Amino acid sequence: MQFKFCHFNFNVLDLDRSLKFYREALGLEPVREKTAGDGSFRLVYLGDGETPFQLELTWLRDRSEPYDLGEGEIHLALYVDDYAAARARHEEMGCVCFVNDAMGIYFIEDPDGYWIEILPASR
Repeated sequence: MQFKFCHFNFNVLDLDRSLKFYREALGLEPVREKTAGDGSFRLVYLGDGETPFQLELTWLRDRSEPYDLGEGEIHLALYVDDYAAARARHEEMGCVCFVNDAMGIYFIEDPDGYWIEILPASR
């Protein structure tokens, strides 16, 4: 029996704002979507165009309160081929929330408070 990664989910309050963030910050684009017949939820799966892994953004119509992210220790990690350019873009966007220069990594925060670790591809 073999298991393979498929996708990871983030619940979001404002789907359009999140889609814009993930497109601008990470170049992720929608690869498939599902909308409930009654409009109660919408799922948008984002891909990087390179790997089969997807980030699922879930929007729930009746949700208006921010999600409880626990202690904030859960995060998504992405490699980038041009670490310096990515960091400059994220600094300009104002979404860098933590930097660890000693480890050569930094984190950005999405509109709902999820942290995304950025690593150089050369690691």
